Amino acid sequence: MRMLNRILLLLLGLSLISLVFIGRCGLKLEEELRAAELSSPGSGYSSPSHYLDLLQQQEEKNKRKIQQLQEKIQELHRKLVEIEEGVEPTTLNIKSTKDSTFSEAGCVDYIQKQLNTAELKHGLPLNNEYEVIPFNHFTFSRLYPVELGLGKRVVEKPIGFRRKDLLEIFVRALEVINKERHGKDRCTVDDFVEGAYRNDPSTGSQYELYFKEKNSTHSYHKVTLMRPFGPIQTISKEIVRTSKELINLILPLSGRIDKFRSFMEKFVKVGIKLDKRIFLTVVYFGEDGLQDVRIILTKISRENHFRNIKLLTLNETFSRGKGLQVGAHHWNRANDVILFMCDVDIVFSSKFLERCRFNTIPGKKVYYPIIFSLYNPNIVYSLQGKDIPTESEQLVISRDTGFWRDFGFGMTCQYRSDFINIKGFDEDIIGWGGEDVMLYRKYVRSPLTVVRATDPGIFHIWHEKTCDPNLAVEQYRACLRSRALNEASHAQLGLLAFGDELKQHQKKKEAENPSSVAATSEILEEKDEEKYERNAY
Repeated sequence: MRMLNRILLLLLGLSLISLVFIGRCGLKLEEELRAAELSSPGSGYSSPSHYLDLLQQQEEKNKRKIQQLQEKIQELHRKLVEIEEGVEPTTLNIKSTKDSTFSEAGCVDYIQKQLNTAELKHGLPLNNEYEVIPFNHFTFSRLYPVELGLGKRVVEKPIGFRRKDLLEIFVRALEVINKERHGKDRCTVDDFVEGAYRNDPSTGSQYELYFKEKNSTHSYHKVTLMRPFGPIQTISKEIVRTSKELINLILPLSGRIDKFRSFMEKFVKVGIKLDKRIFLTVVYFGEDGLQDVRIILTKISRENHFRNIKLLTLNETFSRGKGLQVGAHHWNRANDVILFMCDVDIVFSSKFLERCRFNTIPGKKVYYPIIFSLYNPNIVYSLQGKDIPTESEQLVISRDTGFWRDFGFGMTCQYRSDFINIKGFDEDIIGWGGEDVMLYRKYVRSPLTVVRATDPGIFHIWHEKTCDPNLAVEQYRACLRSRALNEASHAQLGLLAFGDELKQHQKKKEAENPSSVAATSEILEEKDEEKYERNAY
């Protein structure tokens, strides 16, 4: 309402200004005419053409000024209409609707509500320990994160958006402390001791900062800040059609015929029979096993009447990057196509293929799913005293069966045009690893948006991994790290390491009281199931 009153007053003021301006223009014109008469030669007679020129010039000036005032009035009128309709005037390119936007007063009320409902202000009762949102400790140059990022670092330097966020918080905190301080009494960055922050997904980011009090040993300034979430804004609304989006799955391969045969069985079920909008390009290295690959592909093509298959052969040392590069360039159709870069140890669903289409836009977006990597089934199920199930029954997402492979960038979906524009892979990399990270970094440094997200529709099947001793040091280290993570969880590896102690303890307890041990094991199993169910939610 206050904004409405202000705009009405402004409109009235502009109208009065325009009237005053016209009046003043008239007086000024009369003065100029008198001056022209007095300055004219002879007996005071002045030429009529001279008067007409002056009148025309002044009229043109008046027209320009009136046009400017009218434009300002129209702009103010447009803003007034937006406010009356409940639309917040903004310079951002956001598509607004009555239901999804707020007026200025509405925004203020919303933010105040966020502040009032924040747990940081007055505390809130929670249902259990899983609802507690922990704080991250930080100093001016170090950050100790609760949720470890890609590098799994337990301490790191604030970089990127986090650094920008904390610097803004520092500045704001110092402004609050120094509001009524002058000279040497003012706090500086050197007085900062430590802080903590957390992100509440319902209200916003919360911060607590401590600064040393001048000339005092155990006295601190504590500043509590909050960056509240604003009202929800509609960015865009569109229809996404995927019916005609073809995916070209590129598979580099060398040997491993049994794995390839298993891969093709799943490809028939998901790609050919369910999805039906897929093309397969196999890039095979070497001669050994090539004939078997040809037989498998020919058989599948005939039995399923599937013609979207291409086999490319390279008689050289296996290089995943080179294989994907060759597969991407050998596309003889005029239209652009989505490239799904895949490995023979991957299992995916039709829902994943749809997400592959959702998250790729030529010239705008590429998709890098975080896949779920399965542990060694020989360890996972033997520790539980169970037989190893079939491969399809192993595709379960839980902390005991596998982990999110957040350090892997090999499986990706992107348009061929984007891949070519960014110059693709580094073909000089031979053997295992490295080429996918290089491509990922190219996209990260480009204007394209990289969509990085966990995807429950794509799995990496466990297989025994050997690291080639001829690899470079960095490649060999990465291979060993991947090999260790692939085997089992930390807890499972611990049980293997201390398995003898566990067996001795179990035998001892059974000898002392057999019935007690059986009852205890049942209770532990029930607790384990309960914990798994809570974690699943």
